[in-house]
Amino acid sequence: MGVRGATPSPAAIRIGTAGWAISAAQAEALPGEGTHLERYARRMNCVEINSSFYRSHRMQTYARWADSTPDDFRFAVKLPKRITHECRFEGVDELLAAFVAEAGGLGAKWAVTLVQLPPSLAFDDKVAGRFFEQLGEAFDGAVVCEPRHLSWFTPQAEQLLEQCEVARAAVDPSKWPQANEPGGWTGPATARRPAVFYHRWHGSPRIYWSTYKTDWLRERAQELAQLPAHADRWCIFDNTAAGAALPNALQLETLTSP
Repeated sequence: MGVRGATPSPAAIRIGTAGWAISAAQAEALPGEGTHLERYARRMNCVEINSSFYRSHRMQTYARWADSTPDDFRFAVKLPKRITHECRFEGVDELLAAFVAEAGGLGAKWAVTLVQLPPSLAFDDKVAGRFFEQLGEAFDGAVVCEPRHLSWFTPQAEQLLEQCEVARAAVDPSKWPQANEPGGWTGPATARRPAVFYHRWHGSPRIYWSTYKTDWLRERAQELAQLPAHADRWCIFDNTAAGAALPNALQLETLTSP
């Protein structure tokens, strides 16, 4: 039995950023006492942990992060690059077991495992199928893949993601057709594994730096409202290099509010 992800709850629009650092310029938007995460979580309802991609964290660290947030707060955790970029899915039994044990400290607040792939990793149905089956046995929450090679945007790859119950992230900027739209597995609501529509917005035209304009965000808010309501709709802003992510997230939160 794998680590159990977040218990399914009424579908929500979850808006957050990659990481929870608060710059001095953003301090007034997230006031109050406490750590940056505590202040962030009083306003936002999710966050994406990217630091796990670069280094491991102790289970106690994840547990402390979970304890710092409200009951309805959720985490997405990025898979280590040693698994995706260095080992490229093969021979990763020990690495995956260690990652799941560590991130398991988040408990029921661990909602999503994010699998970001290198641009050089082409689709291989046997290798990918074997890995996603392995990950599915280790973790019961939602699994999201962000592929970056053209071969992943084919009917064959789409079929495998659906079979393995893996969602494909919608990204901006998108290099390939369909990459800006959610794909892969998206439900149904009665399935064992929770489904998500997961968006990662990196900043455009200058990736990681550019601020999204109001008109662009308004269009995204309208698209989110039209997605099926049986699954959580995640929107993660990764345009963090110049501090644009949090203001964009707060603006989208306002645009999606009833």
